[in-house]
Amino acid sequence: MDNKQFVTEAVSRHAGQLDALNDQIWSYAELDFRVRQSADALTAAAEKEGFQVRRGLAGMRHAFTASFGSGKPVIGFLAEYDALSGLSQQAGCPSHNPIVPGGSGHGCGHCGLGTGAFGAAVAVKEYLEATGHEGTVILYGCPAEESGWGKAFMARDGCFDGLDLALTWHPQTDNYVVERSNLANLSVHFSFEGIPAHAAGCPELGRSALDACELMNVGVNYLREHVSSGARIHYAYLDAGGSSPNVVQDRASLHYFIRAPKKQMVMEIFERIKDVAKGAALMTGTQANIQVISGMSELVMNFTLNEVLYEAFTELGAPEYSEEDYRLAAAFFSGLPKTTQDETRDSLARKMPAEAVERILERPLASGIRLYRKPESILVEMGSSDVGDASYVTPTAQIAVACACLGTQLHSWNMTGQAATSLGHKGVHKAAEVLALAAIKLLDRPETIQKAREEWKAAAGGLYCCPVPDGVVPPSGD
Repeated sequence: MDNKQFVTEAVSRHAGQLDALNDQIWSYAELDFRVRQSADALTAAAEKEGFQVRRGLAGMRHAFTASFGSGKPVIGFLAEYDALSGLSQQAGCPSHNPIVPGGSGHGCGHCGLGTGAFGAAVAVKEYLEATGHEGTVILYGCPAEESGWGKAFMARDGCFDGLDLALTWHPQTDNYVVERSNLANLSVHFSFEGIPAHAAGCPELGRSALDACELMNVGVNYLREHVSSGARIHYAYLDAGGSSPNVVQDRASLHYFIRAPKKQMVMEIFERIKDVAKGAALMTGTQANIQVISGMSELVMNFTLNEVLYEAFTELGAPEYSEEDYRLAAAFFSGLPKTTQDETRDSLARKMPAEAVERILERPLASGIRLYRKPESILVEMGSSDVGDASYVTPTAQIAVACACLGTQLHSWNMTGQAATSLGHKGVHKAAEVLALAAIKLLDRPETIQKAREEWKAAAGGLYCCPVPDGVVPPSGD
């Protein structure tokens, strides 16, 4: 039996278990570090399969490792399982129909991400058992990718030390090897303390924290022109100081995300924003307090591992769909906003004749694997992921697998509605196959692992500097 057949049969044997696990985590739809049931489901499944589980990593109750095997190489699979707020949706329903109005939902498909990584770990574990091959496989349970960024705390705490490499994936609407980096990110709270007063009777006695927030935001808006065009700065009010306009607000606070293609750029912009906050405090006679909540690094690309992933992906092929799957996808596509449908149609029209576009949109599921070519320079996507922190500690690569119809946006209820259907299930199965086959190929190619590590050391410098200060600790997840 060749390795491809071994992997496909292993995943097929566990298909029902993977579907049930995906749907179970989907139903919990837990947020950030509070992913107890989701972590319990994954660790229980891992223990049942013979993995040794360790919980409570890096001060996070629901971060874990599940390990099997011994010796080198040590291959990690990164699992996520947190949901998003406000994206509750009935499974398989192409019109907006939340299970819990305003409730959370897996609008980024992390129920499948964690499940697919688990499936890959199980397939590699069975390969090690069947062949007696030396090596160790570790499933990493990583909370709070969406908000809080657990991998940064895990990297800072040494959880990824000793890994030879790490592989992961993400649900998407297409099938491809991830060939772009992303933005480093810093999460910071800016709070201001002032003095309350009657806003009409004696406003001169007050010192407005809300004014300080307003001035800070204006200052940052002027700063945007003078930072890298690849940087992104966003903010939201955490506290506007109450709802009484006749009281000078003595407190107000903001939550900022500061993003840039390199974490060093992020830290430089952060220093300038701190000065803006201090200036706003001086102008208003208030006190500025600055608290870093979390941070994440940009993704360090590893093209050596990318090539192995692409080799495995092309051998296995894209997910295969039934006519029922195509009908479900068409129903979801019809339920997308018209602007999204038009954008999807226009994107396809730039690549193919109009009649071909319409044929595809009648059956709007990705049927192939995007051609992979090593880019001439590092390209950057305008999003962020804490996978970057793992990639600074060990060579890391990832794939995307179609789990939803064309045009589906991540972080939408449309994605939630498809993640617990056959579309999501088939994406999970394929991700598990591809990650497992790539890992098995690497078990037999120590020279490729060495090449990947040399590339990683040249790109990352071999020294991880966490963007989160040592004194900042994550919520435990209680």
